[in-house]
Amino acid sequence: MILIQLGMYFALLSLLTFGGLGPVLPEMQRYIVDVKGWTTPGDFMQLFAVAQTAPGPNVLVTSLIGYRVAGVAGSVVALLALCLPAAAIAWVVSGLWERFRESPRRCVIQRALAPLLVGLMFAAGYTIATPHAPDWRLWLIALATATGMLTTRLNTLYLLAGGAVLGGILL
Repeated sequence: MILIQLGMYFALLSLLTFGGLGPVLPEMQRYIVDVKGWTTPGDFMQLFAVAQTAPGPNVLVTSLIGYRVAGVAGSVVALLALCLPAAAIAWVVSGLWERFRESPRRCVIQRALAPLLVGLMFAAGYTIATPHAPDWRLWLIALATATGMLTTRLNTLYLLAGGAVLGGILL
């Protein structure tokens, strides 16, 4: 029963993903933590952090959540449920997108989607940065990392390591 719930939820979430998994993280966190209680806010943040440090796409967090909920079978079900519907839709839409390459509406759509995606990414960042009540230390780490990304050409891994060190010191 839990595998069906897990699969149905991630399949539905797959239909909402846009520009990657980041924009739907607030909804995922709400459902996994608040509605189902499958993990705590802190554990959700840690699963996300582990998934981000692993090589590969950021959808790996679904595997970790699935594993936490129902073991290896949960990991496979969650990952396939998230990836297969979105892949099928992307395949169909990419054909249409190419067919309307010269359409002026395509440019309008692209310009309209950019601020939407930025807003969704900010919502995802807020959700991850505030697993409990807002904590000034998490905001400090996020601000320092964002500043480093915008003002330097440092490799992102160095910024990630710096954030880990700051987290170890401050938290």
